[in-house]
Amino acid sequence: MPEDVTNFGFEKVPVAEKAKRVAGVFHSVAGKYDLMNDIMSLGSHRLMKRLAVEMVAVRPGERVMDLAGGTGDITALLSPLVGDDGHVVLCDINYSMLALGRDRLVDRGIVGNIDYVQADAERLPFGDRQFDAITIAFGLRNVTDKPAALVSMLRVLKPGGRLMVLEFSRPHNAALRKSYEAFSGLWPHIGKVVTGDSDSYKYLVESIQVHPDQEELKSMMHDAGFADCRYHDLAGGIAAIHMGVRE
Repeated sequence: MPEDVTNFGFEKVPVAEKAKRVAGVFHSVAGKYDLMNDIMSLGSHRLMKRLAVEMVAVRPGERVMDLAGGTGDITALLSPLVGDDGHVVLCDINYSMLALGRDRLVDRGIVGNIDYVQADAERLPFGDRQFDAITIAFGLRNVTDKPAALVSMLRVLKPGGRLMVLEFSRPHNAALRKSYEAFSGLWPHIGKVVTGDSDSYKYLVESIQVHPDQEELKSMMHDAGFADCRYHDLAGGIAAIHMGVRE
């Protein structure tokens, strides 16, 4: 693939265009994002996120970034863990998602130790060694330059800081893989009914299929400079939790 071209689902688009098109997807689906996640995952995404947060082992007083935090469900789990002496930064490139996440957290009374930052994962606007942990759940596949984003995350982590990436991955069993592909093929049709938008969910399905598999993402994290890189499959590999540490 030419250096100035990248994937937007199965489509090849100029690198400069992808971020704008991804933004359009999430502007379109923001209001029904959580509902569609429940439908598409049969509710399992909530359990996956809870398990992923547990694996980060966040402690009171830590400073944590919820990157590509969207509607704030990961931040809602992190906030009580860091406590009054800690801090969570909910960071997302998309203003519609960030605003929705802020409003929902405020409505739930989850306030006081949270900041909201609109920023690109590839160019995080923070100083070096600022965070004890970073979480990114179902967001990395939408990043244009994933290696650059991983390097950016490494830079802002403290020594010993942890990165957790929860993302769709590749089922190992062929029968499960075919069944899952058939099920996910329904998502654009469901998206049309629920949100009035089938194209955005067509992109989301395709973005899963072109995202690096478990071993490739593990290697990307290692190449970015993370140590102790490992992953844990969920639902037979439909999703995976990747972990890495800044030395």
